[in-house]
Amino acid sequence: MFLSMVLNLHSSRGLIVGAVLLSLFGVPTVLAGQPFEVTVTHHARAVSPGEAVLMSVTANEPLIRVEGAIFDRTVRFYQERGDDWRGLVGIDLLVETGDHDLALQFTTVAGDRFERLYTLPVVDKAYPTRRLRVAPRYVEPPPEVIERITREAKLQTELFAIDTSERLWDGPWRRPVPGEATSAFGSRSVFNGQPRRPHSGADFRAATGTLVTAPNAGLVVLTGDTYFSGGSVILDHGWGLYSYFAHLSEILVQEGDSVETGQGVGRAGATGRVTGPHLHWTLRLGGARVDPLSLFEILP
Repeated sequence: MFLSMVLNLHSSRGLIVGAVLLSLFGVPTVLAGQPFEVTVTHHARAVSPGEAVLMSVTANEPLIRVEGAIFDRTVRFYQERGDDWRGLVGIDLLVETGDHDLALQFTTVAGDRFERLYTLPVVDKAYPTRRLRVAPRYVEPPPEVIERITREAKLQTELFAIDTSERLWDGPWRRPVPGEATSAFGSRSVFNGQPRRPHSGADFRAATGTLVTAPNAGLVVLTGDTYFSGGSVILDHGWGLYSYFAHLSEILVQEGDSVETGQGVGRAGATGRVTGPHLHWTLRLGGARVDPLSLFEILP
């Protein structure tokens, strides 16, 4: 049975912070007769659809492994420093609001295993609507390109479903271009008067030819020209975290290349379905579409 469960939410410098202290009786004691205790916290810009959430775990006994599962996806944890373990959760744009349980499993150095549930209270978020004019072929594609569009979408879906076992990213995340974001993530898109899917990335101001750099270390898993996204590069940062850069005028890497933080991967442009030169950056976390800017709030 649980000894205690305390959940406190408060705002701190724009971050939502939650904490739970959990204890269990009926298992071998771990510290001078004390029961196993674990503190779980979450940090996020907002616990809403389209956001990344940083989970932190500390216990009163050294741990050798922490695992989690939520939204039918695995959440991997890494040891940050001392006894602090961290993991990233992605909340997709279509996740329903309400309480969602993160199932956690802890393995101690003694080989004992403990399981807990931690509740993430997902709240609604209002997104704006953007109305754009683009070439008609990008709103009503001609029949001869439908097969291509379907093939490209299928390939990307399969790619983002791969959860690479190695964590390639490390340290602070960097913006891929100097310019500020100009089009909000999650905006409801209306092209030539016709509603389309929400904007699943962030657009950054960037003139044609602006160098686009890797926001963190990763492996190049896709390059090439796609119908809607134009010149594209996808980086696998490991553990189900992907960066997708679109509308590039030039690609500077090849599939299979390993890249470091700050390394050039392409140049911004106006290829594909665009109204002008810019960089589109999509971030996928555990298959979830999340705002890339939310990472900078939790992993500065």
